[in-house]
Amino acid sequence: MSPYALSHLDALESEAVHIFREVAGEFERPVILFSGGKDSIVM
Repeated sequence: MSPYALSHLDALESEAVHIFREVAGEFERPVILFSGGKDSIVM
């Protein structure tokens, strides 16, 4: 295994960050809504 290979979770995290950056780049004033309850955390 290459030292640069990503685990499955690392690959998913990288893809999620990429999507956030792409979407944020499309808008002049992007907003992220966050909800953190005792049963779940959603962004």
